[in-house]
Amino acid sequence: MNFAFTEDQGLIRDSARGWLGAYAGPAHARTVMATAAGFDPALWAEAVALGWTGLIVPEAQGGLGLGFVELAILAEEMGRALYPSPFEATVILAANVLLAVGSERYLEDIATGALTATLAAGNATGKVTATPAGGGWRLDGALRHVPDGARADLLLVAAEAGEGRIALFAVPGDEAGLTRSGLATMDQLRRPAALRFDGVTLGAGALVAADAGRGLALALDRAAAALSAWAVGAAERCLEMTVDYTKGRVQFGRPVAGFQAVKHQCADMALAVETARSAAYWAACIADETGHDGDGRALALAASGAKSWCSRAYFDCAATAIQLHGGVGFTWDYDVHLYFKNARAMEATLGDPAFHRERVAQLIGLDETAEALP
Repeated sequence: MNFAFTEDQGLIRDSARGWLGAYAGPAHARTVMATAAGFDPALWAEAVALGWTGLIVPEAQGGLGLGFVELAILAEEMGRALYPSPFEATVILAANVLLAVGSERYLEDIATGALTATLAAGNATGKVTATPAGGGWRLDGALRHVPDGARADLLLVAAEAGEGRIALFAVPGDEAGLTRSGLATMDQLRRPAALRFDGVTLGAGALVAADAGRGLALALDRAAAALSAWAVGAAERCLEMTVDYTKGRVQFGRPVAGFQAVKHQCADMALAVETARSAAYWAACIADETGHDGDGRALALAASGAKSWCSRAYFDCAATAIQLHGGVGFTWDYDVHLYFKNARAMEATLGDPAFHRERVAQLIGLDETAEALP
């Protein structure tokens, strides 16, 4: 088996790294994170022109028709640059879930950049219920920590529709009865929101998928694989910044990079990055092989394994980077603290490592084995 990128995949990586290196990066992030929008619309329009929003959208809907390995490549490069944009919400979540439930709606608008969107799904912090009303639907409930929930043009809302079903609805961001509030977080690059649905009345046409449970699970696992790749890119950048800094910092007449203890910690970071990369791309490969009509167990194992390992590796690399930068690591003048804050946020997104480890244990039957022990 060939584990290397194809020539086309290598071109995607190189072009993304070059463009992000020229126009994005921590300096750009510092500028836009202080704005109300939280991203640069002009730069986003350039990303759209590059075809990024249509990466996984089929060619019939105006996209490039590529897969989740290519999405992981792009996500990894965005992680390296800490590029703040609607990409995660619009492509990794919204376009992904539309594909997973077998719907072509909105895909062309997403691919052309005419629409930003996000996925609003229930979790431990809240849920939304859908009840039939006058030939349409009524949504009630509340959700928290919805990525780009306050600025997305369209919300794809996964709501409990009775009889154990999860239905997917398209809700415009300015719909009557919908309240959207941005949440303050440690990571200023991300814009999660709290959503409240107070009798949001929708027509029958707002229903995207009547039984979206399996598709939603598939989409969330695919998204976890993509975010794992983001973590890999960001963790590798933490390693690079740390190596560069320790080579230039002199103590006792020699660069601290020459001290054995520092070498060991950098070696541990390098090991974490490479093992995380293997896990992330294995999950992306499985995502490409798993259709919306598959059972999804292999992807669930790969995605949860990758998300638990990669997000923890990212956080550990960011924390070690701060330690090896000394007291300046957490000051505003250095970029390491931006990665550290982002690492903590990404660790919790789509389930923290403890959640995913427990899920893996359940999938392989470890919980049952433990119960059987005397």
